[in-house]
Parts: sequence; C-alpha cells; structure tokens
Amino acid sequence: MKATNSCSGAAVARSVEHAKNMWARSRGLLGRKGLAPGEGLLLDPCSGIHTFGMAFPIDAVFLNRAGEVVHLVRSMSPFRMSRYVFSARTVLELRAGTIQESEIRVGDRLVFED
Repeated sequence: MKATNSCSGAAVARSVEHAKNMWARSRGLLGRKGLAPGEGLLLDPCSGIHTFGMAFPIDAVFLNRAGEVVHLVRSMSPFRMSRYVFSARTVLELRAGTIQESEIRVGDRLVFED
C-alpha cells in the first residue's frame, strides 16, 4: 500500500508493508540492511518502538486511530527506545530523513491506500 499526507498532498511512501499480527510486528525491520526510498513498515497496533538489533536509523511517525500524526521521531539510531505514546494506534517506520523530506508535521493526517 502507499501512504500520502492528506494535508500537503505529498507522497510519504509508495510501498508500505502492513505488520498487523504479533509475529510481523515482533520481527519488524530486524534482519534488513535498510529501507529504500519510498519504503515503510506500518506497525498496527503499536504505541512505542525500539531499534534494538537494527543496523540503520529510522524515522517513526506515530498516528492515532484517525490517522493523525501525534508524535514524530527523526533519525532514531539503532539500540534506542521511543517513548510510549498513549494516543498512538499505529507507527509508520520510514527511512531516516523521510519526515523532513515529506515535511510531515504533528497534526497532519496520513492516508493509506492499496
């Protein structure tokens, strides 16, 4: 599926994998060497993430049930933990730098389409 910022019209990711079961969320991005531009992983449900065992930094976009951005983490290094975001329902993990490139801001709404 693809992710678009409905506030700006900007494409955020053109290839988003949806991790909606426990196994897929647990595996996450582990074992990958990185994310290509335009790739992402949507963790659902999720309110906090970690990068233990990862080999590359990521951007993380925390979304509420309506798809509104409630928290952003830019260039989260490996072996770190985010804070727990109580209002978040999902987290979109992206290649580091995507938040800045796509100009994503708290309050924006992301739309996911097949």
